[in-house]
Amino acid sequence: MINIINYRKIYFILSGILVTVSIFAFGFWGLNLGIDFTGGSLLEIEYVDDRPRISAIQEKLASLELGDVVVQPIGDKSMLLRFKSVSEEEHQNILNRLRENNKSEEKNKDLADVEEIEKEEIIESIETGGGSNKIIEKRFDSIGPVIGQELKKKTIYAIMIALVVIILYIAWAFRKVSNPISSWKYGVIAIVALFHDIIIVVGIFVFLGKFCSIEINTPFVAALLTILGYSVNDTIVIFDRVRENLKNYDYNFENTINKSVNQNLLRSFYTSLTTLLVLFSLLFFGGDTIKSFVLVLIAGIISGTYSSIFLASPLLAVWEKINKK
Repeated sequence: MINIINYRKIYFILSGILVTVSIFAFGFWGLNLGIDFTGGSLLEIEYVDDRPRISAIQEKLASLELGDVVVQPIGDKSMLLRFKSVSEEEHQNILNRLRENNKSEEKNKDLADVEEIEKEEIIESIETGGGSNKIIEKRFDSIGPVIGQELKKKTIYAIMIALVVIILYIAWAFRKVSNPISSWKYGVIAIVALFHDIIIVVGIFVFLGKFCSIEINTPFVAALLTILGYSVNDTIVIFDRVRENLKNYDYNFENTINKSVNQNLLRSFYTSLTTLLVLFSLLFFGGDTIKSFVLVLIAGIISGTYSSIFLASPLLAVWEKINKK
């Protein structure tokens, strides 16, 4: 049997470092919020042939009064454009301008490189829509700033309500447990583990937003709420084993917790591993639109498995020791 509780100081130090780094990173950089929370428009396009320069796109869109237009290359052919919230008519005007832009630029580039005898053929090909001037619209989202603020508020409310309901549920589920520590303390420790998981996941996405430009949108919130459920489920399974083992309590609470954790160690490991295998498959083969959602789940499941074994369970032993003093 592995004596996990005996090395609790190491786990507390590791968790403390990760949480501290995450909080400082959030304070310095904050999350890279997407248009779901800030409002604005997001347009992803793919060029069939050569992609124009970023400056060329910004120049051609300048006359449409879109505010600050941020253009970000994606892969070899695509571009991601961010600008203020626009109507459907303005959206179509933008696409037409991008197509005209591509025609003109390509026409000038090709005409500069070929002999006079070939110019007429190229002009005819471009003007009839022949191949190289085509733009494929892959995604367009436009959200007003008021809706963005409303989503931000609802996100905070959803997380707070979920935490309160979880505390109440755990207090009710462990209501018959009063020795050596009260039932409500199990709920408080489970919430501490949840905050630990959420802070670390948010910290990871602060770094991903800062260095990889990954944005936070509504799928991130859905994944975060999923993590709340997964993490607390793993913690409750171990706590439930503690409750069962307390029926043969030998007046050494630390040994009881250690025995309970060891009895669930392989189960937690295999459950997390099989879930992660599916999530990594989705990450590599599921497409760009669900990548951020899957990344949150991967980070949350790893953190949740760790916290239920190496943080929540040792905290039970620490709280029982404090009660004795």
